[in-house]
Amino acid sequence: MAETIVFNVNGMSCDHCVHAVTSAVKELEGVKDVTVSLENKSATVTGEHIDIRKVIAAIEEEGYEAAVR
Repeated sequence: MAETIVFNVNGMSCDHCVHAVTSAVKELEGVKDVTVSLENKSATVTGEHIDIRKVIAAIEEEGYEAAVR
């Protein structure tokens, strides 16, 4: 069963940031879709058996702060 988790993402300032976060999170196992909003400073992740720690780590590896909303 698919689940959706919304993360706060701080530090994004442009479309490149959105693309970097989207690409990093999409690569993770179980992730089916990612929608990143620069305006809302968020990433909405949909998939099955999403590992919250891995999503946060992937976002932080790109240079941004992340937490579950």
